[in-house]
Amino acid sequence: MQQAYVYDAVRTPFGKIGGSLSGHRPDDLAAHVVRTLVARAPELDTADIDESIFGNANGAGEENRNVARMATLLAGLPTSLPGTTMNRLCGSSLDAAIAASRQINVGDADLLLVGGTESMSRAPWVLPKTDRPFPMANLELSNSTLGWRLVNPAMPGEWTVSLGEATEQLREKYSISRKDQDAFSAASHQRAAAAWDAGHYDNLVVSVPAASQRGTETIRDETIRADSTAETLAALRTVFRPAENGTVTAGNASPMSDGASAAWIGSEKAQAMLGTAPLARIASRASHANDPRFFGFAPVEAANKALAKAGISWNDVAAVELNEAFAAQSLACIRAWDIDPELVNAWGGAIAIGHPLGASGLRILGTLAARLRATGDRWGVAAICIGVGQGLAVVLENTEATR
Repeated sequence: MQQAYVYDAVRTPFGKIGGSLSGHRPDDLAAHVVRTLVARAPELDTADIDESIFGNANGAGEENRNVARMATLLAGLPTSLPGTTMNRLCGSSLDAAIAASRQINVGDADLLLVGGTESMSRAPWVLPKTDRPFPMANLELSNSTLGWRLVNPAMPGEWTVSLGEATEQLREKYSISRKDQDAFSAASHQRAAAAWDAGHYDNLVVSVPAASQRGTETIRDETIRADSTAETLAALRTVFRPAENGTVTAGNASPMSDGASAAWIGSEKAQAMLGTAPLARIASRASHANDPRFFGFAPVEAANKALAKAGISWNDVAAVELNEAFAAQSLACIRAWDIDPELVNAWGGAIAIGHPLGASGLRILGTLAARLRATGDRWGVAAICIGVGQGLAVVLENTEATR
């Protein structure tokens, strides 16, 4: 069986909803990171790319359903390059990398272009079709940006609560305080700002030109607030419940965002094709599902399974990238793993950086590979929670580890 490696990864800055990236279509953001990735491999003959796999959680609008195909066409890659788009909601682009690694493992391919994109700013309103051509009743538009819509009435109501209410139920189950959530969130902002200042994102992020003459170039993640403290976040009002029994706020949840990410996943042969050595080996991967209300806890068993498949334990892990959908769910996972919180999201997380659903999985995978290279550590875990009760995890091995 061939080994699968991450060779390079890049993303756009993540823009706040309605911010500087809101003028860019999601397929254009995807094409931008594709062009960047190709430009960083000047020895590559693009006709040798076996396939493109992208993740996207919406697909109802400008993505035109199969944004993987759209992105490579817009980027000017050969029309002979096949493309498929995966939708596992927040885990979509990590799922794309997992699918690519399996193709490498079984020998079906040597080089795949993987990515993910989401414009939550431009997600359309959708209107269900009617039984009659001209119904007399009023019709209701549904917002496709986030969460449940057009819910099947057969679905149990306790499963279809908002993501925020589900997180409130999760933090009640695991006794996670508002104070701890705000402290975790403040640290996310401070770490992200420090990582940018230290240059850790210089090679991981490509700026996006202005969408129009009146716009501005997007250089850095828009939602990072370096001056955040637990005290300032404690002053924010709760969103999903009254203050007397609620804890989740806009400050301890990830913001809705726009952005795209991409990476090369290849076999050992891909090193000659790309003209560069791999960053990390994909040692294992796993998925897990549980009660839809407790979606935030699903990464726990996904990561445990992945570690078992890799033949290592949490004692071997030096770096963790956990997508911070909410501070409460992140803390629940970290405590269940019983690991040092300092290992988790050392360069900041989604609460600060943003969470454009289809792009986040590859953001954490690319960041994990870069962190392992920067420290010389061997093993790392990338994990992400997924709405409706799922989780994904990937174990990376730094094959050039020095410690």
